[in-house]
Amino acid sequence: MVATVECLVERGWSGTTTTLVAERAGVSRGAQLHHFRTRGELVAAAVEHVGAESVQHLKARAEQVADAADRTTAVVTLIADFFASDLFTAALELWVAARTDPELRTVVVPLEVRLGRETHRLTVELLGADEARPGVREAVQATLDLCRGLALANQLTDDSKRRARIVRQWAAMVDQELGRAGT
Repeated sequence: MVATVECLVERGWSGTTTTLVAERAGVSRGAQLHHFRTRGELVAAAVEHVGAESVQHLKARAEQVADAADRTTAVVTLIADFFASDLFTAALELWVAARTDPELRTVVVPLEVRLGRETHRLTVELLGADEARPGVREAVQATLDLCRGLALANQLTDDSKRRARIVRQWAAMVDQELGRAGT
């Protein structure tokens, strides 16, 4: 699975072939075809696997975030870093390819929905947010959307300094929405 994501990051969708992935993973082409009939199936399974691992990594870091002096900034930074990872780059390659590939789209859309829901749920948990309060659900989703957009800006050049400034400002705005301004 890692070999597939590495190929997507290094070579993009068009340069990621099942043969190259099998070679990099050290498995025979036959073994690879036994488990995944198409490139779309292989790549989607790899991104889902690594995505699930990344969500587990976020959960493992939850304790550090909960103990942070500025919890909201720590959470938003964690989420922004998550989206600035190689996993997001690999997923982005899939999303763009799925836009014009109907077969790939049928695999990618449900995957994106599942990972999106899990990331949203985890962000709510990490922030200690009460989604029953008006505007809170939207603020959490806007946070995820902002972090995803910041990750797009990071695809061609290192945008980490600008991202850090925006994350700090956004965290202050989220604190206001959560009803804990000045925390």
